[in-house]
Parts: sequence; C-alpha cells; structure tokens
Amino acid sequence: MTDGLLGLADPQRTCVGCRLPADRSVLLRVVVREGVLVPDDRAKLPGRGAWLHRDQECLTAADRRRAFPRALRVPGPLDTHLLHQWFDQIVHQPDPPGDETA
Repeated sequence: MTDGLLGLADPQRTCVGCRLPADRSVLLRVVVREGVLVPDDRAKLPGRGAWLHRDQECLTAADRRRAFPRALRVPGPLDTHLLHQWFDQIVHQPDPPGDETA
C-alpha cells in the first residue's frame, strides 16, 4: 500500500527539541562540523544529522536537554552560535512583499 501522490510519502523524523514526529520537509537538519552545530537547510551535508522544528522553542528545549550531542553521537558540549544565528535570521526576516493581510 502506498501513501501520497505517486506513492511517495514525505519521510517522518523526530524533532530533538519537542520529540514529536513530523514530515522531514518541515524540519531543519542539523549536523556537527568541528564541534559546531551547523544548520543544513538542504539536508545534503554528509554525516549524521539531528532534526529540529524551525521553532525557537524547540531549539531552546534541545539546548536545555543537551539533546544534540546524544542525537549526533558526539562527545560533550557543542558550539550552538551558528544555529542560534540561523534562527535569529529566520525570526527577524521580513514578510515577503504582497503577503499583507487586510
């Protein structure tokens, strides 16, 4: 039995922040490079990845629970500055033109 259009279903992944499953297309993949967490927007970087909702609360929860080292199977604290910068850009990004609701 197949799901979705033409038998293609969007794979499910679990957010390391809230631990809820979601379609891979709505989550951000995060990888580690030399001890730094790096957002992988296109989900193409090599190596093990962790998945996270594009929501500041999930990032905060993952930080608080120290979920990234566990999910990525790497030792001890990881530098999250690039990931926080990415989230700051997304949160403060202006709405696209013509998207006003009147």
